[in-house]
Amino acid sequence: MNNLIEFDTSSLWVVLPEIFLLSAIIVILLLDLFLNKYSQQVTYYLTQLSLLISGLLTFNLIDHPQVIIFSGSFILDNMASVFKVFMMIATMIAMVYSRHYLRAHLLFRSEYFILVLLSILGMMVMVSGYSLLTLYLGLEILSLSLYALIAIAHEKVYAIEAAFKYFILGAISSALLLYGMSMIYGISGSLNINEIANFVSNTDLTSRKTLIINFGLVFLVIGIAFKLGSVPFHMWVPDVYQGAPTSVTLFISTVPKIAAISILIRILVNGLGSMHSYWSDLFMVLSILSITLGSVVALMQTNIKRMLAYSTISHVGFIMLGFVTGTLTGYSAAIFYMLVYILMSLAAFGMIILLNKQGFEVDQISDFKGLSKHSPWFALMMLIVMLSMAGIPPLLGFYSKFFILQQIVSAGFITIAIFAVIFAVISTYYYLQIIKFMYFDEIDNNISINASIDMQLVLSMNVILILVVGLFPDFLIQLVLSLF
Repeated sequence: MNNLIEFDTSSLWVVLPEIFLLSAIIVILLLDLFLNKYSQQVTYYLTQLSLLISGLLTFNLIDHPQVIIFSGSFILDNMASVFKVFMMIATMIAMVYSRHYLRAHLLFRSEYFILVLLSILGMMVMVSGYSLLTLYLGLEILSLSLYALIAIAHEKVYAIEAAFKYFILGAISSALLLYGMSMIYGISGSLNINEIANFVSNTDLTSRKTLIINFGLVFLVIGIAFKLGSVPFHMWVPDVYQGAPTSVTLFISTVPKIAAISILIRILVNGLGSMHSYWSDLFMVLSILSITLGSVVALMQTNIKRMLAYSTISHVGFIMLGFVTGTLTGYSAAIFYMLVYILMSLAAFGMIILLNKQGFEVDQISDFKGLSKHSPWFALMMLIVMLSMAGIPPLLGFYSKFFILQQIVSAGFITIAIFAVIFAVISTYYYLQIIKFMYFDEIDNNISINASIDMQLVLSMNVILILVVGLFPDFLIQLVLSLF
């Protein structure tokens, strides 16, 4: 009897973006051996070209009929394709901002861009993973790349400390996630998400099997909550955000969030959706804690990167509220919030990088003093970003919060919605504090903008996009609603 599984070469078309990106990484890695330090700009341009081509290949797969290949371990659907396209766009923007920072702080090295591409490859595997094994493989590719990225400024003590903290806590969270996966595999007998979903839906919730599933479920939620940076698994977020080079902080705070949400959807929604009543309570507690601690502790920060770290924790709390609802519209609202947050976070950290110059790193809120007098245009850009993060209408951040709160109220969690609104109002203080420094404090003579034209142009377009999409949010809302 022949037990070999016949390989279908037509499946390669589905994974063409991943194959191309892996090939590009190998080519860039080999080419780097022949480049001197004066020719490393070539690596940057090849990285951007690789991201662009991978994005276009993925874009062509949007609206492709759903297909599951490689013995049920890889899925191509609209959610995977759209997430990958957003990942490519966000990373290309982040690389434009990073180039200025890396030049200013003498960190322009080819390995930086290669590690970014490797992390993107890991995220692409996670987004399309339809097996617990595939999801974990993608997660480890991403995590190992991020560990190295954080420590790339190895001559700085804070960067090494941040890398060690992220490595140790990340290893623990990965182990917990893997343990949860092993429990689900042990009771269901399958690694495939679809088969796990069928097993759980056909299991008597009063049986002993449910106890084992719940046991594994707790570990899965803990592992995912760590990757999202939710309280009480947030310990790494402020330290890593502050200690890592700002270009790395920019990347970590944005693109990996897509991968974290995708693994949440694949395992909990697609795989364990019939047990929503069990894991939604955990998510509700985590979201309340995240919104509370993130909003309150951010008020006391003077370091802008730590302030944005706690702000991120608060935003993650809002994202998790979308999954509490248990409805497809609620999940779509959470995805919408995540994409909006990524757009805002890119702009916020882009503004921080913009003010960086050789020998000077912007890391204090007070470094924005008098920016409006020196550069009215970029002060206006930062004003729009901060107001959007605070959720002031008609900016995009307002619609992300409104969409989430609308779904929470529709699901009957009115008290939680009121609670979220109160802390959203509290959180406006630390955003308005930056605006106050820019417009009402005396000018700081150290302020200067030496960034290249391409960065200034991309950053301006980034912020204008926040304003324009805020005025016409229907397209993005309809896009996320179509993912389920």
